[in-house]
Order: sequence, then structure tokens, then C-alpha cells
Amino acid sequence: MATVISRRRTTILAGALLALAVVGCASTGRQAEAPTDYMSRLSTLEDGKVRVSVAALSAEEGNAAYGVDLADKGIQPVWVEVDNHQDRAYWLLPAGLDPNYFPASEAAEAFAPDASKGSDELAQRFQSLAFQNPAPPGKTSGFILVHRDEGVKIVHIDLVATGDARSFSFLVLVPGFRADYAVNDVFRREVYPSSDVVDYTDSDAFRKALETLPCCVSNEKGSKTGDPLNLVIVGGLDDAFPALVRRGWRPTEATWSGSVLKMMTSALKHDRYPYAPVSNLYVYGRRQDLALQKARDNVHQRNHLRLWLTPMRYEGKQVWVGQISRDIGTRLTIHSKTLTTHKIDPDVDEARRALLEDVAYSQSLASFGFVKGIGETPATSPRGNLTNDPWYTDGQRVVLVFDEHPSALTDIKVLPWEEIRGHVTGPVAEGESP
Repeated sequence: MATVISRRRTTILAGALLALAVVGCASTGRQAEAPTDYMSRLSTLEDGKVRVSVAALSAEEGNAAYGVDLADKGIQPVWVEVDNHQDRAYWLLPAGLDPNYFPASEAAEAFAPDASKGSDELAQRFQSLAFQNPAPPGKTSGFILVHRDEGVKIVHIDLVATGDARSFSFLVLVPGFRADYAVNDVFRREVYPSSDVVDYTDSDAFRKALETLPCCVSNEKGSKTGDPLNLVIVGGLDDAFPALVRRGWRPTEATWSGSVLKMMTSALKHDRYPYAPVSNLYVYGRRQDLALQKARDNVHQRNHLRLWLTPMRYEGKQVWVGQISRDIGTRLTIHSKTLTTHKIDPDVDEARRALLEDVAYSQSLASFGFVKGIGETPATSPRGNLTNDPWYTDGQRVVLVFDEHPSALTDIKVLPWEEIRGHVTGPVAEGESP
């Protein structure tokens, strides 16, 4: 069932956007024919008298809707419905979904050689399925063609009219992806008895609780420790995870024959694999609840993190403890069932700092700070992870607090906890911006 959240966001537009909004105000609504298989998972947001619903199609759904293999060309259809009860027309800006979106004509042309004499019919079909601007009073629907994502997708809809704009941001699931997590289990299950959950509202008490978290991950038996738990995320599906996806962090695929083959192929071709599996590490006696990664030039290089839900809440928000490090290569090892492993950058503080800088641009980071809890480990005497890669740290973990309301860089607050090493030379006053 679609969820409906009311929001009010109004801004004044100028210049070219105003000109766009004036066109076609007297038109009537149009709707493309939509198969019903993905309609049951529509996500819906409402702003006053304007309601928007979206769904991101899987490769199979996209191919069924268009009759060609869109996924093979890296194209993904996003179904958009605009239910407009205002007295004006709105233009949907496709560049808000993807700055490099595919016009229907361009996407159809990509399949023209395969369609031979049916290329005109193919172009007409693509055009008939496309979202047609503007969206006058009534209901308008159709597809926007964007670059393909697997697992999850950020869908941002901007609607503009004369003197008015409406913005809607969605984090939607893309079926067909064999993730190493289940969203219902990760975000909605009751991991801990309610009697064990503590909701902190006092900043100092919360800081002290974070310092008592385990220092490091362990193996499944709990007999050996590994990478440091150098990350805390405060937030959930409404703020933290949309922010991470918006910044290009992708879910990890489950380890199965298909993902292993992709890993091998990517390694041989030195290609990127944005969803590459990660090995299991353990905290609280269970493997990571969620893992995300940000791929670099090839499968050997990535920044990746693992997260575990804690029995804490901070001002009602979920609290996750995590491990983040940067993979800088691969090597053979007897400490892995696959006899291979990624090699990490031993300076794990660098990966921690890079994440902080990255999400500062997400417009969802409300505040951050640093707490103790790992123990300082100098580069001259490093510790080792479970595959004997060395690591060293200043002993702190970064705490990232997210909010669904947009925050500019100058709005981000620094929590007055531990000194930010390498950033400032002394304690930071509460409420001061970085």
C-alpha cells in the first residue's frame, strides 16, 4: 500500500523556468498505459493539492513494458504519476531524476538497428510510454528513462509552475536484486526487546553510551577481533540512508554464483562492480545488518562500510554502529574461504574522514562529532584485521546525525565532544559550524 506524507515546499522561480511553466496550462491530463505488477509498490508523497507517486522498474519489468532489453543499454524506466488538483499546470524536470536522462527518441534510436523496418513503430511506442509535459490539472503519468540502479534508487521529482515549485524525494526499492539484506528485516524488525532499548535525549549521556560500544568487529565465533568500529550513524529510512544513496553509496549483493562470476569478470577486465559482495563480520553475535559501498575505478578499489543496529535511540532515531575502511587492492590469503581478499588502506581514519566529508554534501547531515571507544593505535605499532591487514587509528569514532530536512554546509553543527584531530586545534563550542 502506498504511503502518503504531507509536505509543504514552495519557492519562487525566475527566468527560463517561469517560461516553461506558462506553456500548455489549458491542456488535459494524460496517462500512459501501465502494467500492474509494479503499481502495487508505488511510493507516494503529497504537497498540498499535488500528489506524486513513483516506482523504479526492475530489468525484467522494464523489458516487458518496452519490449526491448533496456537494461542491456543501462537504461531504467521510472514510472511517475502526478495527481494535480491545483488550477495550474506543472512541468516535470527530468534532469532532477538524472542530469543525463534519456529522451524517449534517443532511447528508441539505441534499438533502431535491432528493429530494422519496425524502427518507426518502436519510436512511437517509446513516445507513447513517456511522461508528457506539462502536467495540467488532473492526473498525468508516464515513464522517465534514467541510468540503471539496482537494489535501491533515489527518485527526485521537481515540478515547476509560475511562481511555484514542488519537490518530492523518494527512496524506492528495485526488485530483482539479490541483496545481502532484507529491508523489512533491517529497518522494521524488532531486533531487541523494548525493555532493552534506551532512547537518549541528553547529549552527554548519549556520548558516554557510545564510548561503551564494542571496540571492534569479530569473527563468527567471537574468538578473534578485527577492524575497528569507527562509525556511528543516527537515522533511518527517512534521512540517513537516502542521504547515503544520494551520494552514490550502493547496497551489496549477496554472495552467490552470479555475484562471484561478476566479481571474477570485473577483476579480469578491471571493471567497476558497484554492488560487489562483502565478507561477513560480526558484532552482537550477528553479521552486519547492512553493508554499503562506493565503487571507484575498478572492482579492486572501493570505500565500504558495514552497519549493525544498536539497542540505542537518540531523540527517537535509530542508532547504528559501523566499520568503514577503504579497499585499495586484492591479494591471496589463507584466511578467506575464497582464498582472496581485499587489502585495506591501513589508515582507517582517512576512510572515516572521507565519509564525513562526503555526506556533508548530502544536505541531510544535521550534526556530527567524535567519541572515544576504540583505543589509539599508532602507525608504528598497528593492529590487524581478520585477514591480517594492518590498521592504525587515533582511537575515535565519528558520529553522524541525519535529518530529513535539508541542511546547508553552514547549517551543520559540531557536537562538543572529542577534539576533531586534523581539522581544528582545540575544542569546538556547542552549536558552532565547521
